[in-house]
Amino acid sequence: MPKQIQQGRNWYVLHTYSGYEEAVARNLKQRIESMNMEDKIFSILVPTEKKIKIKKGKRVIEEEKVYPGYVLVEMIVTDDSWYVVRNTPRVTGFIGAGTVPTPVAPDEIKSLQKRMGVEEPKYKIDVVIGDLVKIIDGPFKDFDGKISEIDEKKGKIKVLVSVFGRETPVELDFLQVKKI
Repeated sequence: MPKQIQQGRNWYVLHTYSGYEEAVARNLKQRIESMNMEDKIFSILVPTEKKIKIKKGKRVIEEEKVYPGYVLVEMIVTDDSWYVVRNTPRVTGFIGAGTVPTPVAPDEIKSLQKRMGVEEPKYKIDVVIGDLVKIIDGPFKDFDGKISEIDEKKGKIKVLVSVFGRETPVELDFLQVKKI
């Protein structure tokens, strides 16, 4: 690293082995304490967001990494702080030009923190009444049907499915269908 770069306190992006983001964050916290770097390395962030998924017919909310393989670190870059972070196990480097880490714009950090702070994930319903859909989960899996009702607040839809030659309304979670 070039001698004594002093850019002030900023957020930087670390590239890590994918799947080891939390381990890197833990290791880095321990290294900061043991090497008395609290005055140069302040925060470590593994950006996650909540996503709604269907598992075994039930809706579950899971934490998903926004940027797999990356960890954000708020720090003042000096020779010694750079060395501590760069030599943390499973850190492959900083994002930047050459050996100089590039700070992340403050508004990007703010929008990421806002995204992470969302308590209830929103449904993205991209179908309208009358659309043809294929049911991809539940007891009517592989049936085709036509949407007759949409309840955006609950993330539920009613689909008319042909059962024994009769159109039968079936209430489904939006995540249980795919647009044809």
